Amino acid sequence: MLKIEGLRAEVGGTEILKGLTLEVPTGEVHAIMGPNGAGKSTLSYVLTGRPGYEVTAGSAELDGEDLLALLPNERAAKGMFLSFQYPLEIPGVPALTFIRTALNAQRKARGEADVTAPEFMKLVRLRAGELKMDFDMLKRALNVGFSGGEKKRMEILQMAMLSPRLSILDETDSGLDIDALRIVSEGVNALRGPDRSMLVITHYQRLLDYIRPDRVHVLAGGRIVASGGPELALELEREGYDKYAGAA
Repeated sequence: MLKIEGLRAEVGGTEILKGLTLEVPTGEVHAIMGPNGAGKSTLSYVLTGRPGYEVTAGSAELDGEDLLALLPNERAAKGMFLSFQYPLEIPGVPALTFIRTALNAQRKARGEADVTAPEFMKLVRLRAGELKMDFDMLKRALNVGFSGGEKKRMEILQMAMLSPRLSILDETDSGLDIDALRIVSEGVNALRGPDRSMLVITHYQRLLDYIRPDRVHVLAGGRIVASGGPELALELEREGYDKYAGAA
C-alpha cells in the first residue's frame, strides 16, 4: 500500500528526513518509534502534504500512485488520514458539521453521492457510542474546551467516520490516561482490516500493548535504522535509543 524510497525532506532549509525507506503492505499495522527530533512527525506531515515541508529527493507511493504529486485534499480523498499529536481547535464550527462536511467532500471527490442526514446521524451515534463519547460533545465547537483525552477520541471518531485506507497516528497516546488510552486503542483496533493499513508513531511501548503492530521500525537521524517484530518495542523500552542514535 505505502512505499517510500530514499525520501529526503527539509523544513526551513534544515534537512530532517535523510534518505528514509519504508514499506507498509496492505492490511498491516506498522509502528515507528524513535527519539525526539528523529523526524517522526515530519514524516507524517510530508506524507499528508503539510505546507512548509519540502521534499528534495526520493519517492512516496500509495497503491502505486505518486503521493507527492497530489494536493493534501486529494491525498485524503485517496484514503489517507492523519491523527494529529495536538488536534486543532476550530471555534464556531460544531464537530458534527465538521465531520459531515469532510465526509461528503471526500465522497464527492470519489464520485459518490452525499451521505443523507439520517444516515449520517445513525452512523455517528453508533461510532460515538463505541468510543464512549457523550453525544452532546459533537454539538460543541470542534475540540474547543475539550480535554486531551476528548480531543483524541474525537480524532478516532473522525477516522471511524471517514474509513481511510491508510491511517497515520502521530503520537495519539500523548496526554491520555490509562482509561482513555484503552478506549482510543479499542477504537483504532476496530478499524483494522485486510484492506486497511496503519502507521502508528509513538515514543512509548505502552501504546503497542493495546495496538499490536505487525512490524516495528526505529527512526533515528532521519532514517529507518532498524526493523523487527513487536519484541523490538520491548527492547527499546528496556534499553532506550542510544545505540540506534549512534547508528544514525
